[in-house]
Amino acid sequence: MERPLRRLGFLTIGLFDGDDPRPGHESTLEIVELGERLGFDIAWVRHRHLQYGISSPTAVLAALTQRTSRIDLGTAVIPLGWENPLRLAEDLATVDVLSGGRLNPGVSAGPPMHFERVRGALYPDTAEAEDLGYGRAERLLDFLGGAPVTGFSGTEGIEVFSDRVQPHSPGLAGRVWYGGGSLRSAEWAGRNGLNLLVSNVVKAERSADFEQVQLSLVERFRAHHPDGERARVSQGLVVIPTDSATPAQRDKYARYAAQRLPRTTTTHGPARMMYAPDLVGDSAELAERLAAHAAFRAVDEVSFALPFTFDHDDYVQILTDMATKLAPALGWRPAA
Repeated sequence: MERPLRRLGFLTIGLFDGDDPRPGHESTLEIVELGERLGFDIAWVRHRHLQYGISSPTAVLAALTQRTSRIDLGTAVIPLGWENPLRLAEDLATVDVLSGGRLNPGVSAGPPMHFERVRGALYPDTAEAEDLGYGRAERLLDFLGGAPVTGFSGTEGIEVFSDRVQPHSPGLAGRVWYGGGSLRSAEWAGRNGLNLLVSNVVKAERSADFEQVQLSLVERFRAHHPDGERARVSQGLVVIPTDSATPAQRDKYARYAAQRLPRTTTTHGPARMMYAPDLVGDSAELAERLAAHAAFRAVDEVSFALPFTFDHDDYVQILTDMATKLAPALGWRPAA
């Protein structure tokens, strides 16, 4: 590999049965524990509201801090339009302290998905006044960095108060990632010194070639980041190695990718959103395809997404092949 893969990550949505949610959450915890044993560098949990996936990543990751000891833990991504940045900063700092400094919060700005449906429940009195843009992310960064929240600190009666978020976790603000799918977002993340997550969904602003769009986000981000070419980017794609899969699993994976392929052949909606094709095959084939992928060639970190609807045993097989066959073919070595 011209640019060997340095950090291997995976992303899970954490699906569960709405009538019996505990087994699905337990499965997610077990999958991340497996990722640690396999040497993965980071496990990301996808954030979903009002769906049957992880709605509270900080709670799930808090549990994982007690069941893992090495693997980094990330959120991909928390939509800040649902959050109070001050309260979220407290939660994130607490999880980071519990993890020993392993948290990598991923966030995004903008109005929440289906905002018109939820604004009455989310902001019944203040929806028009809420800043749902980058300013919300800037507040979170300030709070995580230790900026004053109030003008008072000291003792009042028998209680002691701080003027900044507690607990304070030094270094956490430098581990914040931004989920960017547009050139504007990539540039903003770079100018503000964040790390960048590029996913398998992007905005086709200047090209309808997915690889080139993803690459343009990486280049725009680094062009405006203080660290330049050393600025951290993690590439997201759905990648499904089949080396040890059973015939039934291989058939399932092929049908899954085929059903989703038509959406990748055109742009969608006024924003011209594009989806990446899912990559399915044995590790040798996948390594060749990735080595030729324009955006993959520009990064040394990945966050491969596990398909939404597969079974626990499927995830075990995919992660095992990913860590033992595919990633080593890309130049990666497992964490000790």
